[in-house]
Amino acid sequence: MALPAQRPAAYEDLLALPENIVGEVIAGRLVTHPRPPPRHARAYSALGMEVGGPFDQGRNGPGGWWILDEPELHLEYDILVPNLAGWKRERLPRLPDTAWFELPPDWVCEILSPSTARIDRAEKLPIYARHGVRHAWLVAPDR
Repeated sequence: MALPAQRPAAYEDLLALPENIVGEVIAGRLVTHPRPPPRHARAYSALGMEVGGPFDQGRNGPGGWWILDEPELHLEYDILVPNLAGWKRERLPRLPDTAWFELPPDWVCEILSPSTARIDRAEKLPIYARHGVRHAWLVAPDR
């Protein structure tokens, strides 16, 4: 007996998830995990403040960037949600009116946790590279 063919995951699958679940579509698969625990969230919030001041707001730094927490990236068939991402304003002069970005960021940061580290390293990094993301940080707050 043949198994029914599975359809690739779609944006509608993400919209159907409960609010406490983060979902991504990676290589046609729906990948989910719970909202980050407090230490994880604190790590990317603190890092966002440190990077955002000089790069996004130009305080004691170069400015000229948009730095965002958990932006939704639509990169062809993949839908990813990095913990932080940044775009040079020369490439993205204004933020989109949509709830997501189709232009790949210039920088991403993934905060590694036991439940996401393998996916962040082995699956998401190659997608970012394929789409020309020039800088990727992997941060391990537990180390």
